[in-house]
Amino acid sequence: MLTHRLVNVIECLYQTIKMKSQRNFGIRWSVAVSLPEPLNNKVTLPFLLVMKMVPWFPRHISELDVVSNNVFMYGKHLDADHPSFKDEAYRMRRIELANMAFKYSYGQPLPRIEYTKEERETWGTVYRELLQLYQTHACKEYLENIPLLQKYAGYREDDLPQLEDVSTFLKRQSGFTLRPVAGYISARDFLKALAFRVFYCTQYIRHSADPFYTPEPDCIHELMGHVPLLANPEFARFSQELGLASLGASEEDVKQLATLYFFTAEFGICEQEGQLRAYGAGLLSSAAELKHALSDAAVRRPFQPDEVVKTECMVTTYQNVYFTSSSLKEAQDKLNHFIQRIKRPWPIHYNAYTESIEVVEGPHQVLSLIDDIESQLFSVRAALNQFVACQGEDPLVAWRMAAPEVMP
Repeated sequence: MLTHRLVNVIECLYQTIKMKSQRNFGIRWSVAVSLPEPLNNKVTLPFLLVMKMVPWFPRHISELDVVSNNVFMYGKHLDADHPSFKDEAYRMRRIELANMAFKYSYGQPLPRIEYTKEERETWGTVYRELLQLYQTHACKEYLENIPLLQKYAGYREDDLPQLEDVSTFLKRQSGFTLRPVAGYISARDFLKALAFRVFYCTQYIRHSADPFYTPEPDCIHELMGHVPLLANPEFARFSQELGLASLGASEEDVKQLATLYFFTAEFGICEQEGQLRAYGAGLLSSAAELKHALSDAAVRRPFQPDEVVKTECMVTTYQNVYFTSSSLKEAQDKLNHFIQRIKRPWPIHYNAYTESIEVVEGPHQVLSLIDDIESQLFSVRAALNQFVACQGEDPLVAWRMAAPEVMP
């Protein structure tokens, strides 16, 4: 009796979804609802009855607190080939900044750093050199945001931007925010943050003895390399999709996603107006490698994800090969197709209103997603109707907003 009631409930939910989706979107369903063999000789239940363990992932943005301090290196134990290995003052400064990151928790203002004269001079040296190269080496999506960062986020030659100001700017532009981190974190933990449109950012700067080289990411790499493109809504969406694909994925899948991120967001090159342009942060924060990667001396191949995932990532030297796309969008499209092949026990959905990950485990959640899509399509339909009604007129200048009313 109970099993038949279960079938009836499932069939009822299925019919509700089917009718709702067909009525609104014309979707055709071909799902058979059935029972396991021991319960019914004719049908089998399509739901998994075996518990599968998956790697932990945050369900809410605040749960990034759990993994954000899982760093491999934060200044206390620097390798012998690090430029600051024998500089005790620099090592202590790194520990000081790392401790600020360790104390940070979700919801707090990002720590503001009073940078030293030496740190400001190091920033200025690199900042000047990179700005000179960008016009001929950086992609247009990157270049569009440099003036905005200078105007609204404190980018200037004589001092470093504060993460709080940059994060506020990013939130308005693309929905991304920054979170301080003490040093290296694992690929899985890094991608977890991207799923919530959070980017881990260090606050220490490379050693002044060699301002154009760092064996590890520093704030120059993140602020000059990553942030300008994270302010681009399309690139921000692409970054989040990579992060979402990693949640609950196998170790092999995460390794492949990290490699794809490395050769796109870190060292990617695209073609624009017949010229090679960099969009990878590793290139855009390193004057020497930026010039090398676009020169005849570099080895470049067409971006094909299945080939890229087999390529070794070089951390302390130039890459053996760089991958180019005909456009930034082409690289994003190919990555999206690759992501679709990653298998998980269940689909997930990012709820931007609550900044949380929802695991789609039942028909009621599918219905909720359909309602959400229906609401968005209503807005799209209204906009299209307005554009058609304008009959060729520019709808962007067809109205004007009045000044806000302020009480005397």
